[in-house]
Amino acid sequence: MTSPAPLSIGQRLRQPTRLYGTLIVSPSPHWVPVVAALGLDFVFIDTEHIPIDREKLAWMCQAYRAVGLPPIVRTTSPNPYEACVALDGGAVGIVAPYVETPDQVRDLVGAVKKRPLKGRTLARHLAGEALEPGFQAYVEKRAAPRALIVNIESAPALEALDEILAIDGLDGVLIGPHDLSCSLSVAENYEHPKFLAACDTIITKARARGLGAGAHVTYQANRIIHEERWARLGANLIIHAADIILFSEGIRRDLGDLKTRLGDLGPGQGTNINI
Repeated sequence: MTSPAPLSIGQRLRQPTRLYGTLIVSPSPHWVPVVAALGLDFVFIDTEHIPIDREKLAWMCQAYRAVGLPPIVRTTSPNPYEACVALDGGAVGIVAPYVETPDQVRDLVGAVKKRPLKGRTLARHLAGEALEPGFQAYVEKRAAPRALIVNIESAPALEALDEILAIDGLDGVLIGPHDLSCSLSVAENYEHPKFLAACDTIITKARARGLGAGAHVTYQANRIIHEERWARLGANLIIHAADIILFSEGIRRDLGDLKTRLGDLGPGQGTNINI
């Protein structure tokens, strides 16, 4: 008996089961087998804040796909052409940063879910023009492995949230805590009621529509508590910290402890790494 095909990331985002991943900054080939042994469901590669060129991005995507870890890539902007570049490099999911309007999402759907349609043909189809049935099936088959996620990280995005979530072809939303807190005028105050309420609203509304939802929690204070809070609300896209963050925290903690025991200088001072 033939086994059923595994669910794509986009399909899994619409399920209640949680997906766990982390941000990978290091492009070292030695990192790949280490990350592959961590029990993750995917890796998150960020080109918005990390200087990764197109060739290096493609190498990372292909390397992680080869060990069974689907790469989800955040582009430098919500530009549909950048989404196409990441997909060509091997990404299976796209995270578009700082999305604030349904029109932006619709254009991204065109890039992620409607390829190889381009130009005027794509524009007419996005405006409602139907494709020939056989070609429609071809487009849907090509799009099936790809997932589209948008960052909700501003007050205008919150205001347009219902319209954004209603766009057909969107698979999930990802909260950007740092930018969202700044847009709400409570910068890096992740315990502020206004920030927590906004995150709760994003997650509950997205999950009510059957879309994936989560947050990329990079700050150290109450990280696990907040991840648990949102998971219990239904969040199923959990991107925990980053390799560079956990390295920084681990070295500071361990060497700080050692220096204290030896009577040397105290632990180094650190700040949040906002990615």
